[in-house]
Amino acid sequence: MLDVTVVLLDDGLSSTAIMPAEIFHCAGALWNDLHDRAVEPAFSVRTVSLDGGPVRTASGFSLLPGGGIGDVERTDIVIVPTSGLDLDLKLVENSALLPWLRRHYDQGAWVVGVCMGAAYLAEAGLLDGRIATTHWALGEAFVARYPQVRWRPELFVTEDSRTLCSGGVGASIDVSLYLVEKLCGHEVAVQTARALLLPMPRVYQSGYAMLPVSRAHGDERIRAIETFLQANFRDDIATPALADRAGLGERTFVRHFKSATGHLPAAYIQALRIEAAKAMLERDATPIQSISAAIGYDDVSFFRSLFKRSTGMTPAEYRGHFAPLSVRGHAVAAAG
Repeated sequence: MLDVTVVLLDDGLSSTAIMPAEIFHCAGALWNDLHDRAVEPAFSVRTVSLDGGPVRTASGFSLLPGGGIGDVERTDIVIVPTSGLDLDLKLVENSALLPWLRRHYDQGAWVVGVCMGAAYLAEAGLLDGRIATTHWALGEAFVARYPQVRWRPELFVTEDSRTLCSGGVGASIDVSLYLVEKLCGHEVAVQTARALLLPMPRVYQSGYAMLPVSRAHGDERIRAIETFLQANFRDDIATPALADRAGLGERTFVRHFKSATGHLPAAYIQALRIEAAKAMLERDATPIQSISAAIGYDDVSFFRSLFKRSTGMTPAEYRGHFAPLSVRGHAVAAAG
């Protein structure tokens, strides 16, 4: 049986600690219990706070842990949840957590940062040079704060060298089931998910974010090109034509554009088209083929493939998640 330690931190969202605790507690047990079989729990779960005392949650109630971090000699898995958005303050308040995380990682533990809990892994140096994720809205701030980390905020779950991160509150479920599957096998993970009426782990969170296509920058020539593209993204616009418009040679333009926006011109146009498609899918029941043509793709199969690669969902799945209920109902009736 593997040992799981869930850290409780003040001012966090309780679900980012409770959901992992309950998923690991139920793995190998609840499904069997529901089917009158011998219970075979795969994990032993405990909760700890920094000093062993109760913690206050962001929603105003208290959680009582089973002990303090100093009581843990060894563990196989550590879960670090959220702790409030004032990261500068929280890193000071919870500074004792950092050497504790490094020690258990060095002893062989898997260390998991849920949502902004990934900041503690990064601050402890456990994510340097490694792939990680966090909530999409924190992506740019984390990139600036921890540039040595290979941030992938479009992903719900990342794993790299026994460090795992998840993006968003609900992704505490994804990363927990992901680790159950990795350590106990697919069957146990599926049984755990089915017993708790949960979906199996998702991969991409980009479908849930209306991300800015470009980061902030001060290159006025490139800003002018961005404005032009935002008005004309449906058209086929070659890179040489954009370079001419900017008054730069093609190679120089591409270098400046990538430096300013983080995208090559063709990828920037694709991103604009995908954002436009998201807005149309959220708004009404326009046929997907019509949306594809409206944003500049005559080949609807290519559009579907590109949309799924960008968001982790098909256009129909995205509409099912984010369109108004009246539109979703229409889509279901049409599909039936």
